[in-house]
Amino acid sequence: MKRIIIILISITINLVVFSHPWKPGHYVIIDTDGGIDDMKAITMLLASPDVRVLAITVSSGTLNKDTTYLKVRSLLNSFYHEGVPVGINRNCNFKSPDFPVALKTEWGGKSVIHIEDAQDCVGLIQAILSFEKTKISFICLGGMTTVNNVLTEIPVLKKQLKEIIWSSEGVNYENGFNYKIDIPTAKKVLKGDIPVRIVRGLEKEVLYDKAMIKALAEIPTIYAERITEFFKSEVTKGHIYAYSGNDEMVPLFLHYPDLFQSEGKVIEIKSPTKNIQILRENTLRILSGETVVRNQVIKDIPTTPSFYAADIEPFVADIIKKHGMDEWTSGVIANELHRHLGVFAIIGVKMGIRAREYFNTGVDEFKVNSLAGAVPPLSCMNDGLQVSTGATPGHGLLTVSSDSVTRPAGEFTYLNRKIRITLKPEIAKKISSELKEINFIYGLDSNIYWELVRKNSVKYWLNLDRHDIFIIEEIH
Repeated sequence: MKRIIIILISITINLVVFSHPWKPGHYVIIDTDGGIDDMKAITMLLASPDVRVLAITVSSGTLNKDTTYLKVRSLLNSFYHEGVPVGINRNCNFKSPDFPVALKTEWGGKSVIHIEDAQDCVGLIQAILSFEKTKISFICLGGMTTVNNVLTEIPVLKKQLKEIIWSSEGVNYENGFNYKIDIPTAKKVLKGDIPVRIVRGLEKEVLYDKAMIKALAEIPTIYAERITEFFKSEVTKGHIYAYSGNDEMVPLFLHYPDLFQSEGKVIEIKSPTKNIQILRENTLRILSGETVVRNQVIKDIPTTPSFYAADIEPFVADIIKKHGMDEWTSGVIANELHRHLGVFAIIGVKMGIRAREYFNTGVDEFKVNSLAGAVPPLSCMNDGLQVSTGATPGHGLLTVSSDSVTRPAGEFTYLNRKIRITLKPEIAKKISSELKEINFIYGLDSNIYWELVRKNSVKYWLNLDRHDIFIIEEIH
């Protein structure tokens, strides 16, 4: 009997680690008021594959709501997460002081943003709840006006909301800025039926010391790069608050709750001085995307060039550096599945990862309809699509259109929102012309044909940037 219990415990532990690997542990809606620590916390949440950011709402606080919207949208666009929706709380009457450092801090690159197109936060969240039934954590990085408004306007949210996580000043929250944004609303939410966890930031300990910032700069992700650039800017020099850990404690609490202790509603780090180095290491881990087990059978895809075939070996490091580990991993698996190195399989990989970036999702989270048909070489794209997105026929998430007119394009549906991604015509024409020419000269039965196809595929894998080669359209 004792042996059976031990086996069952072992199975349970393994299920926690490996079951439903495509489903994140946390589904969140974030409300922000534009603080500099908000930017760092949101970046951490977006970086983690164990968190799904369903939407971000903005309200007045540190900055006014319009400025905050522009900053959030620019941040998402710089990460290629154009499909993450952003809503505005237009009913918050707090007059923002527009703190100079927050005002000057750049969240993302310059892009064309039409603030008049921004959705109201209530309608946005209502639309999301119509299709996402998972329990949600509502994260408040500023005041609590937005969460109060949506709870009032959308009664069903009370059943779906797991908790409210509020970044504030702990037991002294009544003296804090976030509380004073809207005192009556804060009192109401704190006395409500939804559990509120007040996550307290660090006070005296510096989270971002020189060693930490140096380690950040060595992480090859766009998220770590964004925060590294923040510390390089003139804005942060001499600004002590920039180097402390405040809203960043929220993503750390979500991922590593054992580092925290609770006293009533208040959540705070255990022994900050003792655990500060662990907090730094875990911050780096989150920004590296190392919060879930990504593979199902193997631990890692090798990055050592000598592991690969001789003609691939010289390109391994450059492909990974230029396109990231996710594209490299998907490309390796897709071509092994495909049983030869093909350019349209590579195009399918790049397209699938671009779709995941757009919505900021993991694998197996949306439906894919391929428009590439079932005739090679164009249909080879389907193998790349299913590996990079996890949308396979076996999961019922991948379909191939039966239309007689085929093209290098796919339709991707997530939470009832659909986009079409199409390879730019001039690139598609060039690839097809090269394949036709090689076929005409050597024929499909020639080894030379397949060697040249392989050579071309490696060239395109390295040189084609998935952020430049596609046309993305929203389909209503």
